Amino acid sequence: MSRTRTAVFAALALVAGVSGPAVAVTPSAQAAISAIPCTVDYKIQSDWGAGFTAAVTVTNNSAAKSSWSVKWSYAGNQQVTSYWNTKLTQSGTAVTANNETYNGTLATGGSVSFGFNGSYSGSNAVPTAFTLDGVTCNVDDGSSGGGGGGGGGGGTRVDNPYSGAKVYVNPEWSAKAAAEPGGTRVSNQPTGVWLDRIAAINGTSTSMGLRAHLDAALAQKGSGEEVVQLVVYDLPGRDCAALASNGELGPTEIDKYKTQFVDPIAAILSDSKYASLRIVTTIEIDSLPNLVTNTGSRATATANCNTMLANGNYVKGVGYALAKLGAIPNVYNYLDAGHHGWLGWDDNFAPAATLFKQAATSEGATVDDVAGFITNTANYSALKENNFTINDTVNGTSVRQSKWVDWNRYVDELSFAQAFRTQLVSVGFNSGIGMLIDTSRNGWGGSARPTGPGATTSVDTYVDGGRYDRRIHVGNWCNQSGAGLGERPQAAPAAGIDAYVWMKPPGESDGSSSAIPNDEGKGFDQMCDPTYTGNARNGNSMSGALPNAPLSGHWFSAQFQQLMANAYPPLS
Repeated sequence: MSRTRTAVFAALALVAGVSGPAVAVTPSAQAAISAIPCTVDYKIQSDWGAGFTAAVTVTNNSAAKSSWSVKWSYAGNQQVTSYWNTKLTQSGTAVTANNETYNGTLATGGSVSFGFNGSYSGSNAVPTAFTLDGVTCNVDDGSSGGGGGGGGGGGTRVDNPYSGAKVYVNPEWSAKAAAEPGGTRVSNQPTGVWLDRIAAINGTSTSMGLRAHLDAALAQKGSGEEVVQLVVYDLPGRDCAALASNGELGPTEIDKYKTQFVDPIAAILSDSKYASLRIVTTIEIDSLPNLVTNTGSRATATANCNTMLANGNYVKGVGYALAKLGAIPNVYNYLDAGHHGWLGWDDNFAPAATLFKQAATSEGATVDDVAGFITNTANYSALKENNFTINDTVNGTSVRQSKWVDWNRYVDELSFAQAFRTQLVSVGFNSGIGMLIDTSRNGWGGSARPTGPGATTSVDTYVDGGRYDRRIHVGNWCNQSGAGLGERPQAAPAAGIDAYVWMKPPGESDGSSSAIPNDEGKGFDQMCDPTYTGNARNGNSMSGALPNAPLSGHWFSAQFQQLMANAYPPLS
């Protein structure tokens, strides 16, 4: 149900959902500049009796602005509870919405949008008066606003969503990257938006919610195609083999996962306003691979993973998410498939594909709900090792017998992803599925990058001297020392690969180096402690983690600087 304030003057055609300045000024808008200084469209997008979601679009018809402040007052007892794309305060019935750092510019004839959630009892009347920087604005009904962000095919489904499309640049990540010395070299790169807890859907006082990101994507889209990358990541008993990324839901809270996490995401993505976007979802990283390698009687098994295997909630949750999101025509689901250093061994490779098929055909899902798979999400495995192959031998000893490769069938992500795609098709996935590879932190450049093969003294000197991946052990995953930015995001870079992506935003921590009290449900994992000497999952090796890291997902400046310094291809 949508309610808007009826226009007093039809001065401008508003672009509904735009969250950044629109620089084009039509002749009619230009003529209205002196007569109507600003126009506001206040729209209640949903109302459930005790609360509501509202979107506000402001069009500036006066001189261009570098900052802005919008004010209004309620006639009832409405109280704002959360907001996005703005810094919003309330005193009694009076509300003030100021710009964020990334959307302060407001050109003549340009528009900016923000949104919020509120609570109320009794009536929820739309405010009748608004000001922009103290000047009274016209109130518009937004009836001429477009919902799709402009042409370019209008949501026609394609084989590879990345082909011929721009990819959404998250303004929150971009601002953090740009604030770093040298960060503007990469701050315009597209990264994934992580929906890693229920609160992330509507956003918080310090972060944009899902609608705000989609609105911003429409603004970036223009007349072409636009991909938005989302990470759907809040399974019950999440990440059963690690503590740094534990989630908010307990092992048995599958119903809460469905009704309070997946269903609200699906409801937003189903909005026809976003039908022209290509929405790529990365479904539940680290979940199903953990059931393959960290259960049963294996040395790497954990009690938590055995619990999730027994109760089936990983399989049920993934199946439910695939079914609900896969029913939306412009959503492309990519299921997480670990990485070569996780599933590349013979006893993991085929069983993983079989388990993924089980999940993709549970809870109403079918293989048609899977557009593809993603590997190396938030990991460090090298894209392509050029100085040795799995078929090499040194003095009669196979590379597979080296300590680094340790009988794995693959030495890098590209060969693994291409081979795993073939395996997935063989168990019943569609032959048109494509793979994504996260290259955000697997460049391994800098002075430590080998320029050729290692010495042939032994198979270990040959592999260790030539490998780009400089980790102590392939099982190390937390804030790895020496890592660098990898290949820049690009569509269709190799056979069977839909795109190289930066699904993990560079500069966001994998976990804290020591225990930090928090209200985000995130525990301390020893693999993030640089002094930790390891466990069975990393061959009892040192962790290789950077010191002084913050909580997972929080900005880690030292890591970002290292990633830029060691980028490969190098940054100019």
